[in-house]
Amino acid sequence: MTGFGAATLPTLYFIGVTTGQSSIMTIFPRWAEALGLMPCAIRGIDLPLHAEPEAYREVVSFIKNDPLSVGALVTAHKIDLLHVAADLFDELDDHASALHEVSCLSKREGRLIGHAKDPISARLALDAVVPKGHWGRRGAAGGDAFLIGAGGAATAITWNLMHPPAGEMSPGRIVVSDVSEARLDGLRRFHAGLGSKVRVDYVLSGSTADNDGILRSLSDRSLVVNATGLGKDRPGSPLGQQARFPAGGIVWELNYRGDLLFLDRAEQQAAEFGLTIFDGWNYFLHGWTQVIAEVFAIEIPTSGPKFEALSALAGGAPRQAGIGA
Repeated sequence: MTGFGAATLPTLYFIGVTTGQSSIMTIFPRWAEALGLMPCAIRGIDLPLHAEPEAYREVVSFIKNDPLSVGALVTAHKIDLLHVAADLFDELDDHASALHEVSCLSKREGRLIGHAKDPISARLALDAVVPKGHWGRRGAAGGDAFLIGAGGAATAITWNLMHPPAGEMSPGRIVVSDVSEARLDGLRRFHAGLGSKVRVDYVLSGSTADNDGILRSLSDRSLVVNATGLGKDRPGSPLGQQARFPAGGIVWELNYRGDLLFLDRAEQQAAEFGLTIFDGWNYFLHGWTQVIAEVFAIEIPTSGPKFEALSALAGGAPRQAGIGA
């Protein structure tokens, strides 16, 4: 299949596009030692974006049938993988069934289970990005939410925006743009099943100029998210030369590595427009710790000294700029 032999240690797989460039390949051994998981290993499985169905099925079958292959984290293939390999799973959790994606594979007593951890990790990361009460000030210009990209991360984030914590409100309007009409249609169908009254505009964006135009239409204090993978999986930015972020806006680049041109552009405008800017580091931490906890059946706190210790072991820090950063 993919050139992998049977695992000789309990092995966690990272199914992505350019996994060898990810910090997790060096971070995981340190975390595993701190969490008492050793001996174990991590391996990357690189697949091209929108790979052939056979490739996804081979990977899932390998992990399912290899005794010491204990699970996986899935990044850019969450929707495509489940679409073509759903029959290989013995069980899907509620989020995976609802969102039609898997970001985590785990095994219990020989059964392969698909999980969608993004709604959980997105909630945790979103809470660190959007201050409490932000949308509740809609009447005083609380702003919109604009997500560029309609993949798994955008699905999870919009789900959370439509299901705010008790006492919080949703943005007055959500705008999602993508280069694929099929992905937008899929997201539209998913949202239709939620029964939310939040207005969502789905925009087929054929160029960076289209996204620049949407930016100009946003109200002040809006949230702008790069959920495309551009800047990480592929070089570039979903925004063009005319991009102007909304005044007082919150800018969230979901990537933390790559050329990060989207983030660079926001930082250039941070002082002039009073932007608060975040990269994807916290999303990275929550995403991986949620999956490691599930795969190895352990508890990992989402905040506090133990979580901060894992963050310190990772050796990185969020790239933030602007007001409130």
